[in-house]
Amino acid sequence: MTAQLALGTYRCRAIPEAAVCAAASGAQWIDTAPNYATGRAQELLAPALAARPSLRIATKAGYFTAATGADAVNAGVLTEDQAVTGHSLAPEYVRWQIRRNREQLGRERLDMVLLHNPERAHPGDRPALHRAIRDAFAVLEESVAAGHMAGYGIATWAGFQEEAFTVEELLALAGEVAGGQQYHHLVAVQLPVSLVMMTPIVQALHGRGPLWAAAGAGLRVMASAPLHGGELPGIVDQELADLVQPGLTPAQACILATASCPGVTDVLVAASSTPHWKEAADAVAQPPLDTARLREITGVLASP
Repeated sequence: MTAQLALGTYRCRAIPEAAVCAAASGAQWIDTAPNYATGRAQELLAPALAARPSLRIATKAGYFTAATGADAVNAGVLTEDQAVTGHSLAPEYVRWQIRRNREQLGRERLDMVLLHNPERAHPGDRPALHRAIRDAFAVLEESVAAGHMAGYGIATWAGFQEEAFTVEELLALAGEVAGGQQYHHLVAVQLPVSLVMMTPIVQALHGRGPLWAAAGAGLRVMASAPLHGGELPGIVDQELADLVQPGLTPAQACILATASCPGVTDVLVAASSTPHWKEAADAVAQPPLDTARLREITGVLASP
C-alpha cells in the first residue's frame, strides 16, 4: 500500500492556506513544531484545526526560538545558559512546551508530540543522550496518562544515520519508563527519506535499518523532506522520472518513490496550493513501486 500524504509545515510558505488544501485533499495529519515559521506556525494552524476537528496534529518539543527561550527562562524551566542553545530535552522544559503547544494549537489533547532532533542534546555521548531521551519519555508518558496527548515519538534528521540511537533502543527506553513494552505510548518516528537521503530506503530493501524496525514494531513512520527542500525536482530529469513511472513529473516521481518505501506510512509535503496538492495526491494514488523497481532506481542513483 502506498503511504498517505500529510502536511509538513517546515518551510511551508502559506501555512493557513496549506492546511485548508491538505484537509480538502483528504490528508489526515499535519506536522508542525513550535520553532517553525519563526515561532508562529502553531498559532497559524489553530483556526484550521478548530474548523476541522478530525485533522490530526503532530507537534514537537526540542528546538525553540529565542523568544520562546526567553519565555521559558521567565517561567523558570530553563536557565539562561540553556536557553542560548536553542534546544533542550530537560524534563521541566518538555513539560512546559507541551502545555504551550496545546495552548497555541487550541487543542486540549494533542495527537502526537515528537522529540525534535534529540541527537542534538548530547552529540557524541550515547549514554548521556539515552538518559536524556529516557527522562523526556517519562514526561511524555506522564502527559499521555493526564490525557494531554495520545502518543509520542521522535523526529530526527541524522540520529539514525549517525547511530546515536536505534528504533530498538528507543522502544527499550520507552518500555523502561512505562513499566513494560506493552504499556508504552511510543508510536512514531520521523526521518528524512528521499532519492537524496536514500540510506533508509536501501536498508529497508535489505530488511534492516530504522524503517524496517519501525514497521516491525507497528510504528507510524513519517518521511520528511521527500523533495529534499524542493531541490530534488531540479535534480531528477525526466528520464529518471520515467524510470520511476512513465507519465509522472519529476516531483511526482520523487514523492512516489518515497511513498513506496517499505515501512513508510506518511509522506510530509509542504504544498500550499491546490494544484501542488493535486500533483502530489496524483502521485501517491499510483500503485506503489515494487522492491525490484526501487532497487533499480537506487542502484542507478548510486552509480558514479
